[in-house]
Amino acid sequence: MQRNRFKTQLLARKQQLGIWSMLASSNVVEVLTQSEYDWILLDTEHAANEVPMVQEQLRSVAQSDVSAVVRPSTNDTVQIKRLLDIGAQTLLVPMVDTPEDALRAAAAVRYPPVGIRGVSSATRANRYGRDSDYLQQANDEVCLLVQLETVKALANLERIAEVDGVDALFIGPSDLAAALGHLGDFRHPEVQAAIHDAFARAQRCGKPIGILMPDPVLSAEYLRSGFDYVALATDIGLLRNGAQAVLKQAAVQN
Repeated sequence: MQRNRFKTQLLARKQQLGIWSMLASSNVVEVLTQSEYDWILLDTEHAANEVPMVQEQLRSVAQSDVSAVVRPSTNDTVQIKRLLDIGAQTLLVPMVDTPEDALRAAAAVRYPPVGIRGVSSATRANRYGRDSDYLQQANDEVCLLVQLETVKALANLERIAEVDGVDALFIGPSDLAAALGHLGDFRHPEVQAAIHDAFARAQRCGKPIGILMPDPVLSAEYLRSGFDYVALATDIGLLRNGAQAVLKQAAVQN
């Protein structure tokens, strides 16, 4: 079966730069993966994305050297199974607040006896039955990232990190800002202090940690600090900012 390049690099602690796709378009994904990012997030939590659409986006990613990370809309066993069956190897599960949440996600991504993932002998994930070693290798190749976005999640960071099957942590800065009473202001000093504290605690646990940060000053700071995987921009942000920049330039020249 296909090896999980993202997981291999993650466990080797090689820093990986990513981009976030929310436009639910395989054409957009195709354009983005022609740049030399290490990974791309295909979102179904805050995007109008459904499983068949994600499958087409995974086909676009497969034409490149970029690794796909898929975010389910929720920590749901059936949805996770369907995303794995269409070929997702790395999942970012949102709103993991407790070790029990992490255990549920870890069970959903792995086959018995260590998990509860349902078995199908012919899916896109195993090349429709052609990968004869898929069932034996899948548990090792799947990569589970869990998203910490609340005060409760940060309080439980060490306990979540030690759950068998959790490969890495991820900080959601916008929801964390809201949880800390600073809705819409992830730059607030209290939010930034919480992010850096989470990073330091993950380091002490020996657990990789990532973040989404479109602010270039902050993303550069996180990279210098040693965050393992950082998403630098979203497709919506790039499109919006690019459109505004062209209009502003035209106004200057007019």
